[in-house]
Amino acid sequence: MKNSISILFLGLFLLVGCQSGTKEAKPESAVENDTVSVKKIETKKVMADAATILSKKEVPILCYHNIREFSNTASDVMKTNTVKPAAFAAQMKTLSDAGYHTILPEQLYNYLAFDGPLPEKPIMITFDDTRIDQFTNGAAEMKKYGFKGVFFIMTVAINRPGYMTKEEIKSLSDDGHVIASHTWDHHMVTKYSGEDWNTQFVKPKAKLEDIIGKPVTDFAYPFGLWNTAAIPELKKSGHKMAYILSTKRDSIDPLYTIRRIIISGTSSTQGMVKSIESSFK
Repeated sequence: MKNSISILFLGLFLLVGCQSGTKEAKPESAVENDTVSVKKIETKKVMADAATILSKKEVPILCYHNIREFSNTASDVMKTNTVKPAAFAAQMKTLSDAGYHTILPEQLYNYLAFDGPLPEKPIMITFDDTRIDQFTNGAAEMKKYGFKGVFFIMTVAINRPGYMTKEEIKSLSDDGHVIASHTWDHHMVTKYSGEDWNTQFVKPKAKLEDIIGKPVTDFAYPFGLWNTAAIPELKKSGHKMAYILSTKRDSIDPLYTIRRIIISGTSSTQGMVKSIESSFK
């Protein structure tokens, strides 16, 4: 009888101990979730304020329009906005020989907003207005050096003679270049009101996203002209950065006034290098 009672108490003791241990132990999945939560808290980034962004060294950003031949009798506007293919080829070789590395908008954004890393001697090469020669001459020449660029597309021109097709735009994106928005029809942003924001910001962005199957997050102001009314509309439509030309940046929203310089057809290759060095200090 005593032995039976002893065995009974021993069984109860072991049962209680097992149940207690089960209650204290956390399921493996719960432990994993806790670890993930801690990691998320630890890696949460804090975006830099406007003053910090403005204090950072600017990355040189070049703006091209046409990459094709022009005559000596061409207008001043044509000469300013057109670089001959041979000159463009020489410029790309010079940049490569000088050790420049092309970067894309996401790298620039992470550098400005979160102090992300950049390669040695970063540079961004951009093209405005959707011209076919940017695809046939510009992108083809850049490919020799592994350079990637940003193509700002005005969607009204897509598939028109002398401009890129949907397929060519998609090809650029698939090759690692970035497709970005340049309005529907190149009207000055400073003139917008009412439905213009939807026509020039929202719809072109959606059309380009439909073509390339990727988010479009960057925008270039036609003629480099902007105003403060445009910035909240750009934010609302999902653009992360916007680009001006070589004028003063906005002190409140500098990510929406990123500076670029136009490379003129009248500049020599050395003139381009000097412009880079003097414009982005």
